[in-house]
Amino acid sequence: MSSYSPATELLKLKEMFNSKFGSIPKFYVRAPGRVNIIGEHIDYCGYSVLPMAIEQDVLIAVEPVKTYTLQLANTNPLYPDFSTSANNIQIDKTKPLWHNYFLCGLKGIQEHFGLSNLTGMNCLVDGNIPPSSGLSSSSALVCCAGLVTLTVLGRNLSKVELAEICAKSERYIGTEGGGMDQSISFLAEEGTAKLIEFSPLRATDVKLPSGAVFVIANSCVEMNKAATSQFNIRVMECRLAAKLLAKYKNLQWDNVLRLDEVQAKLGISLEEMLLVTEDALHPEPYNPEEICRCLGISLEELRTQILSPNTQDVLIFKLYQRAKHVYSEAARVLQFKKTCEEAPENMVQLLGELMNQSHMSCRDMYECSCPELDQLVDICRKLGAQGSRLTGAGWGGCAVSIVPADKLPGFLANVHKAYYQRSDGSLAPEKQSLFATKPGSGALVFLEA
Repeated sequence: MSSYSPATELLKLKEMFNSKFGSIPKFYVRAPGRVNIIGEHIDYCGYSVLPMAIEQDVLIAVEPVKTYTLQLANTNPLYPDFSTSANNIQIDKTKPLWHNYFLCGLKGIQEHFGLSNLTGMNCLVDGNIPPSSGLSSSSALVCCAGLVTLTVLGRNLSKVELAEICAKSERYIGTEGGGMDQSISFLAEEGTAKLIEFSPLRATDVKLPSGAVFVIANSCVEMNKAATSQFNIRVMECRLAAKLLAKYKNLQWDNVLRLDEVQAKLGISLEEMLLVTEDALHPEPYNPEEICRCLGISLEELRTQILSPNTQDVLIFKLYQRAKHVYSEAARVLQFKKTCEEAPENMVQLLGELMNQSHMSCRDMYECSCPELDQLVDICRKLGAQGSRLTGAGWGGCAVSIVPADKLPGFLANVHKAYYQRSDGSLAPEKQSLFATKPGSGALVFLEA
């Protein structure tokens, strides 16, 4: 387990803050990363997901100042200092630079309260969540910044309100996520995973099996969600699939945005939605012209009224595959929760099978894996994991595995040897994250070190 001691971390950060700004922080805020155990790429389709917070987090030391200047520094020399006027927050969507994620959280709170004038502050950011690894380092920074801003303003919001504001504000950077990452960052509780449901946002405890541990392994392939169009293309493919399914079922399709809306309007089960998908959509990719024919609209209407700016030049859309993944993955999440509640004898094996099915669907239907992740998942299964799957957006990042507790030491040693100590020495050692994790607590404010 990673040893996280808030006291020593805070003291270290306090000293660094003092040497950077020549003063002492007034308070500290932490927000954790997360691992999504099951339920990939379905939050933005309206479906429930099953994440847990990890112990790794983003930690920010803060001092409000009388000027209107926001000064940001990072303990990691790879991330350069940044300063700007607190009253003129500009977020450049074309560059997912680290400070823009902080600005997203700040701007979200500022706009929620309709404030034009914000006080200045000095902030030193620290963090031990591996970046671009699918463990939500960027969302943890957005959430942390939102809580920092709220605290500086002396205002109050519920955790649910904070999560909703931060989920919305991360879109300033161009990521059309669904809200899972921000929700678990605020709503997490130590010792339990959470089923997170949307509209309205709520979280239910899911007790994980005591005889198993969840192990995170980094494939060492970095994937920056905001910098890739793949993520936003998937969001659009799901939206288009929802519209075509609604049209096929003679529903009012033009205001349908998510796949869950089609199911809700039809009042049928996820299993029945999979059958409708088989009837309504074909496995061959759709081009823009065919989508227009199906919906009875012009190319111009498709481009201006439905497609987002970053998907207007896409020539093929795999609607059947994406819808099949979403409906089947949503069913796996519910089955996972049910299995945890019923706790049968072979519970770990059953949960592992659901995780394996999830990876297969992500790989083949959603096409969000990569060769290295597939290899890592394969190694984990061969070496004792009951189930293993990619976690986070995919296209790189981490795999999560369910491992019987008594097999853990051997599992960690063998995976390290099989994946990380390859003869070609191609993996940079600092990226070699392989660790067991247990559900951690959510975002917090500390008043002193």
